[in-house]
Amino acid sequence: MAMKVWIDGQLVDNSDAKLSVYDHGTLYGDGVFEGIRVYSGRVFECKAHLTRLYASARALRLEIPYTAEQLEAAMYQTVKVNGFTDCYIRLVVTRGAGYLGLSPTKCPKPAVFCITDTIEMYPREMYEKGMAIITASVTRCHPNSIPPRVKSLNYLNNILAKIEANDAGVSEALLLNHEGNVAECTGDNIFVVRSGQVQTPTTSDGILEGITRSVILRLCGKLSIPCVEKTLQRFDIYAADECFLTGTAAEVIPVTKIDGRQISTGQVGPITRRLIEAFHKCVREA
Repeated sequence: MAMKVWIDGQLVDNSDAKLSVYDHGTLYGDGVFEGIRVYSGRVFECKAHLTRLYASARALRLEIPYTAEQLEAAMYQTVKVNGFTDCYIRLVVTRGAGYLGLSPTKCPKPAVFCITDTIEMYPREMYEKGMAIITASVTRCHPNSIPPRVKSLNYLNNILAKIEANDAGVSEALLLNHEGNVAECTGDNIFVVRSGQVQTPTTSDGILEGITRSVILRLCGKLSIPCVEKTLQRFDIYAADECFLTGTAAEVIPVTKIDGRQISTGQVGPITRRLIEAFHKCVREA
């Protein structure tokens, strides 16, 4: 049976879900999106994802032609029609079809679509034993260029770093910002544990304010695990006792090696394991 996609208010077979070749999302990467998880039939952190979607759109002066309530209903409708209880949602807003040329005034109406599908970011073994990453030569976008806090359709910065990871035979790459400080990985936020304290870069360090990142910060508070947002340098990763990544698709995954250097013992640390367990419990109870 064909999967259904919600596009501009209609459910259609995925093979019939089409955008114009003149859509500025395709021509110029002009648009925003959210990747969202569904656990046991419930959209996880739905309000937080929609809030970020609308904030990203405002930053690009893109007017979403639906209310948050309508988009929430569209997501649940698409999940239900495809028979999912656990899945991944890709909710996308493009500038819409227009004419050749950069000006968004040529696009009278944004296009909105919602895909539901399964996703597996990394092999299951990596969640048990940890993953290796590298530091990319690619610098994270300057906040006065494409703001990293905007989850836009333009992911070339991340893709170039991902290519470096692929070339190095690892699954992820860490991007530094224009000041040489730690920003984030190509699709995930990064955390370290040093002397029992969980640390992660601040919003001004060139990161996307990840939804799973926010959940982990809340869980640290709930579990009385010391946690701080602070500017980090490569030294802090190399000298870490533990390291892990967070993201909607990746969830929470340990890192045990960076740039060929083993992190601490090379084993998944106790605080990382505790937070992974707490996160899994959180999504079951959501």
